[in-house]
Amino acid sequence: MTNALANTSWVDVPDRPLVLVPLGSTEQHGPHLPFSTDTLIATAVARGAADDYRDRTGTAVIVAPAVAYGASGEHQGFPGTISIGHEALRSMLVEMVRSLSAWAGSVVFVNGHGGNTVTLKAVVDQMRFEQHQVSMVICALETTADAHAGFDETSVMLHLHPELVDMARAEVGNTAPLDELLPQLMAEGVRPITANGILGDPTEATAEDGERLFGQLIDHALREITHD
Repeated sequence: MTNALANTSWVDVPDRPLVLVPLGSTEQHGPHLPFSTDTLIATAVARGAADDYRDRTGTAVIVAPAVAYGASGEHQGFPGTISIGHEALRSMLVEMVRSLSAWAGSVVFVNGHGGNTVTLKAVVDQMRFEQHQVSMVICALETTADAHAGFDETSVMLHLHPELVDMARAEVGNTAPLDELLPQLMAEGVRPITANGILGDPTEATAEDGERLFGQLIDHALREITHD
């Protein structure tokens, strides 16, 4: 298994490894999924991609502890959401890269929350300008009406952490395509668009579908890491 940095002594850190940093959020995911959904998926993708990449290339790979807070202001209308905002997220990620670069060969952020993406892209651009070896992978599947806590995320969570999914509470949310909802979402947040916090329909989600979708996420991450 891939070394998890949190469980590793400093004397066991390999020379100039590839470091994958899962980036998630603490935000509502409907009545049936936990606040940790994005972080758990990003962590699982990072671990799976790290194992495959190491086995294929022989590269030393370490998975850093996940960043569990992101820019989730659009979900602030739901109790329990914790957002640190774009500026705090940017500052934290910049300093992480500067610190990691003292011993890592390269850094890849594995992002599980769409709301982090704009800030993360800006961080990668700035860090590359500073001559750091850094890139990003987005844990996203091609979908037009399943943007949040719907079929895809629920299926993946049923595959990874079925004990955290309450399918008895799963219900249909707003199933309109995200590009139609985005202007109102950006202006008013998620709550006015969907009272239950779901964008999509999780009611038919299965662990079998989740295994298939998770495999797609791993394949996508490997392509991005190999390309960079």
